[in-house]
Amino acid sequence: MIPAPALDLSGRVAVVTGASRGIGYFIALELAAAGAHVIAVARTVGGLEELDDQIKAAGGQATLVPLDLADMAGIDRLGGAIHERWGKLDVLVANAGVLGVISPIGHVEAKTFEKVMTINVTSTWRLIRSVDPLLRLSDAGRAIVLSSNAAHSARAFWAPYAASKAAVETMMRSWAHETENLALRVNAADPGATRTAMRAQAVPGEDPGTLPHPSEIAKRIVPLASPALRETGLIFQAKHNRFVAYRQPE
Repeated sequence: MIPAPALDLSGRVAVVTGASRGIGYFIALELAAAGAHVIAVARTVGGLEELDDQIKAAGGQATLVPLDLADMAGIDRLGGAIHERWGKLDVLVANAGVLGVISPIGHVEAKTFEKVMTINVTSTWRLIRSVDPLLRLSDAGRAIVLSSNAAHSARAFWAPYAASKAAVETMMRSWAHETENLALRVNAADPGATRTAMRAQAVPGEDPGTLPHPSEIAKRIVPLASPALRETGLIFQAKHNRFVAYRQPE
């Protein structure tokens, strides 16, 4: 078997939200290692600074954007700043998200439900709206939206998070249909159970040692940023140590 060529993102600009920890942190590292200039977005300044140190130590480049994604005007300004500095965007990784609470739906507090929808759904839409024109200016724009199997399993007690991820997947598919005749490719990635703080919050009794490290998952997601990618409107799920793509029924 001929080995696949190494991913080359030299000269490309990539935005990663939720980049201060977990899967987003390691996606940012992988993108930078492939040559991309990473615009790392997160609330936690300390995590962003640690990421920046790691990227620079490996010879990469990053721009740090401390931003709470509940700040919709801030998301709008991000798109404007990218346009002013680079004139385009090549890769979007919409990774940031919150779990909310694992609870019977009737016991979920309004403020908790609203926060989940604000961060997971509304801010994702606002981010798409802000950078869609920039991705269209790239010769091979790539958008990766992080999803979850919760969107399909509709497990008991997971209603807010599951509903938010179902909404995100639907937005992704609609966006992919709108842009299918362009160079822009839009897909979702479902990382599956991963050794993250969010997973520990959701399943506190689970042995984290039985789960893949986020660095492993990041390596499987980052190829979706390749300029050679042709698929669009698909959901890539982590199964049996590889990502399997499928298209939802129309």
